[in-house]
Amino acid sequence: MIITAEQRRARILKVVREAGTIRVIELAERIGTAAVTARRDVAALAESGLIRRSHGSVSLADEADSSATHTARERVVGMLVPTVGSYFDEVIEGARAAAASAGARLVLGIAPYESADDRAQITQLLDAGADGLLLTPNWHPANGSAEAAWVRELPVPAVLVERLATPDSAAAELDSVGSDHRHGAVLALRHLRGLGHASVLLVAREDTWTAHQVRVGYAEGVRLLGLQPHPVIDIHRPTLESAGVAARISEAVGQGVRAVLVHNDQEAIQVAPLLRAGGLRVPDDLALISYDDVFAALAASPLTAVAPPKRAVGATALELLLRRLNGGYELPVHHIQLLPELKVRTSCGGGIGEEAG
Repeated sequence: MIITAEQRRARILKVVREAGTIRVIELAERIGTAAVTARRDVAALAESGLIRRSHGSVSLADEADSSATHTARERVVGMLVPTVGSYFDEVIEGARAAAASAGARLVLGIAPYESADDRAQITQLLDAGADGLLLTPNWHPANGSAEAAWVRELPVPAVLVERLATPDSAAAELDSVGSDHRHGAVLALRHLRGLGHASVLLVAREDTWTAHQVRVGYAEGVRLLGLQPHPVIDIHRPTLESAGVAARISEAVGQGVRAVLVHNDQEAIQVAPLLRAGGLRVPDDLALISYDDVFAALAASPLTAVAPPKRAVGATALELLLRRLNGGYELPVHHIQLLPELKVRTSCGGGIGEEAG
């Protein structure tokens, strides 16, 4: 027998009244429905002020809760990221600051690259009472966003962060906020072209979403700017093999290349002294631009770098999600791409502190 959402929610209220406080997983078992459906119903009942959610459990709201507007309750935003300690620190900080300004609370989940742990982390965030989600899924570049079918089951609004689903993906109709990394790559190439370089080498990872977008932007920039094309030097993880990468860059220099774009800062900082040991000085013999601008300014010779607007991405995604949660359900889907800028330092001949956009 198929029951309606109203009937399910009436059952939920009955069980919560009897139990007092109950975990969402147990509640789903008691009413005989899927956990994701129970979470969706619980979110709707909490939105109406009939029940209260806290750390994966639900309880009956008291009269004071029921009479208060939902906007008076602290919003809880779950944020899924693939790593901390580098690029995403600034994205998280942007979201955290925006949440604090809006009176919301940010709860973090981490699903490391290649862990296939996205859904388990999201379940934990939902059980912690997340009203909405900021998601950076572990989508492998080779698969596009084909792994995203599970987003159809999300019981709360979600915004993709530094990810953009393909048009045929189940996630294509999710809001998204990210850096335009293709533009960032072209920005670097345009700067080097303006310095007189007719060819630019790309050294890049191949296992992350950002690296894939940088590669696409590089190919577009080479074509648009009339640069001489070169095969990309791949950086394989988890071992960088810096000496091998430096040797291949030196070989390209021997063929006339005098400029290189490296994704990302960690790789660029490790490669630069190896090039010097081999007799190549930056920027005298080789102009070098790093991509990410997390640690680039801290290199022994500060690196010119493409700087994605990391904090702004986090803040914009958080603000968009809160608009959805605070009544903006009729808004059209937003796909927001923020443009990186170029921080010109000494590694391609510019002066420290100069900026070019």
